Amino acid sequence: MSTFSEYAALARQLADQRRETDQDAAAEAGRRRAMHATLDQLTRRLAVQSHRLGQLGHAIGLPADPPPAAGGDRSGTTTPGSSTPGATSSGGTSGAGAVPDGGAAAAPGRPGVGAYPSGAPGGAVVALPAAAGVPTPRAAVADPAAELAEARRLADETDRLVQVTEAVARQPPLLPTWSPLARALAVYTGCAAAGVVLMLIMVVAADLAVVGLGALYAATCAGLPVLSFVAGYLVLGRWGRPALGSDQPPRFVPLGFVTCVLLVPLAYCGYLLLFRLVR
Repeated sequence: MSTFSEYAALARQLADQRRETDQDAAAEAGRRRAMHATLDQLTRRLAVQSHRLGQLGHAIGLPADPPPAAGGDRSGTTTPGSSTPGATSSGGTSGAGAVPDGGAAAAPGRPGVGAYPSGAPGGAVVALPAAAGVPTPRAAVADPAAELAEARRLADETDRLVQVTEAVARQPPLLPTWSPLARALAVYTGCAAAGVVLMLIMVVAADLAVVGLGALYAATCAGLPVLSFVAGYLVLGRWGRPALGSDQPPRFVPLGFVTCVLLVPLAYCGYLLLFRLVR
């Protein structure tokens, strides 16, 4: 009777262990499926990121990175049968059981390794040869879940940096935080100010009889204003356009023309008025 009770208890214990094993196996299978699904999602996400980065590089004129080499660096790999540096014998052939020159039998040891290390004169310890067959410590096995979590974190950081890059690339290099109207007004005003400087140089040249009054009046009323307007228009077209986006930003042609045409002659009139008041 006691034997049957023990058998029943052991059977129940075996059934419980088998149930726990099945549950652990099912949980492990579910975890593996989840990891494979996460890996596939990350692979597709990285492919999309690579394509988007390629588009951004093409937009700013950077060449695409070359594909990696097909094989790794094998410069330090020794082929089977080749000699290892530092493994050459000094003074003849040697082998397992070879007798040294002193006539004594070789000390016991593993074949191909040689004698066990012995103390050198003075108490120094002789180091083992490089090919002693001592196993190297194995590297710690990485946790796949932790690696996937780190890859997901890096992918999120890459998405954030790509969004920041796109936001910066959609702004023009010239005065990026300004509105288009303010940017155009600043550019046309600056070009008109450069035209005023040229006009003052021509006034000084006219006073020195280098430039005639007719050329001065023509440049002040027509040449310099038009030149200032064209310069501002070209500057807005070159540095007022963002790297991304095919839409041409507004250049406000009437505003620029009026600004340049009025500012240069008004500056000349102000110069004449100031000259009369001083004189």
